[in-house]
Amino acid sequence: MAVSRRWVGLCSMVLVMMLCVGTIAKVLEEQIPETENGGTEKLQSSSKSSMVAGSEVAEGSNEHAVDNPEEVASMVEMSIRNSTERRKLGYFSCGTGNPIDDCWRCDPNWQTNRKRLADCGIGFGRNAVGGRDGRFYVVTDAGDDDPVNPRPGTLRHAVIQEEPLWIVFKRDMVIQLKQELLMNSFKTIDGRGTNVHIANGACITIQFVTNVIIHGLHIHDCKPTGNAMVRSSPSHFGWRTMADGDAISIFGSSHVWVDHNSLSNCADGLVDAVMGSTAITISNNHFTHHNEVILLGHSDSYTRDKQMQVTIAYNHFGEGLIQRMPRCRHGYFHVVNNDYTHWEMYAIGGSADPTINSQGNRYAAPTNPFAKEVTKRVETSQSEWKGWNWRSEGDLLLNGAYFTPSGAGASASYARASSLGAKSSSMVGSITSGAGALGCRRGRQC
Repeated sequence: MAVSRRWVGLCSMVLVMMLCVGTIAKVLEEQIPETENGGTEKLQSSSKSSMVAGSEVAEGSNEHAVDNPEEVASMVEMSIRNSTERRKLGYFSCGTGNPIDDCWRCDPNWQTNRKRLADCGIGFGRNAVGGRDGRFYVVTDAGDDDPVNPRPGTLRHAVIQEEPLWIVFKRDMVIQLKQELLMNSFKTIDGRGTNVHIANGACITIQFVTNVIIHGLHIHDCKPTGNAMVRSSPSHFGWRTMADGDAISIFGSSHVWVDHNSLSNCADGLVDAVMGSTAITISNNHFTHHNEVILLGHSDSYTRDKQMQVTIAYNHFGEGLIQRMPRCRHGYFHVVNNDYTHWEMYAIGGSADPTINSQGNRYAAPTNPFAKEVTKRVETSQSEWKGWNWRSEGDLLLNGAYFTPSGAGASASYARASSLGAKSSSMVGSITSGAGALGCRRGRQC
């Protein structure tokens, strides 16, 4: 009888498990509503989001600088502690210690909970909500035949709309843009679950707008374009001069989050933020095969960039990179828990008295004995840069790498360049192991 009861118990357990699996499978069959013409079938909307006119963003972008960065850091540290406690309870069995990823990647239903991503931001760009409060737009058409009158269903038609939109893709696609993709405010481009490449043509321009999230794309081989008419909204198109060929160009914009993209081999920069842009986070990206990787700040003479605040966190700076990871001017830059496995000239550079707070990174110097220094002060004498506030705290320096600090070791300016609590550099490998566009598939943890 004891054996029989044991078998009955085992059979009951199996039956329960089968019922649970069936229920989960049914839930996972639910897809984002799609319309064949790529329209925007309404799932939810909110009146909380308001659009910001381009010129107004340009004039007021400095207003988005964080007054109390230490408060930002404490908020992020609290979210890390909460995430850690949830993992102890078994809720996040796939937790890596990366607070962005641990916020959403462990959910097997991430596809039906896509907008949760907007609540997972950290750092200076943490308030970028993108299209969270709008509808889903499904891109069904990889074409870009007419930059002035884009077809419904194309990526260009999606990004120029006035309303908040969360933009996803019906299938894998390669999008070759004829002209710059001019983003409008309150947009998320979400490539999760598909293999989307923006390549071999123009790429993304975020100009005089606010609240943009770029996630899960492969962006590469971007080329200079321009001297053409391009539409930026349903009611406006205008003449564009030549673009440099950046993968992502951020110009006079605020609340921008660039996360989990794979970027390489473009004509100019991979990510450039200039002309008063601020409140930016660049996280979890994989950068490869490029010369001038990230530029933050327009020019030494453009002092409006003094209020720029950028977080660079959990990125992997990989093979084939030469310099500018990042190259900074004027503002406040938090470089935290990144993995630098390749550079040919230097990793972090700057001019015009930027504050650089480097914490918990792993810097592996190249074999070249003349390129071991992490830092480079660009075209500036030591008598001038010795007062700039650059510090290395908890960084792991490998293969002869060395960081040349300057300025006040405990200056209050570092508070304005702090956006989250750094983790130990010994954790960088696991924190950045998923850097780049993820191979997410529905029904599974991403």
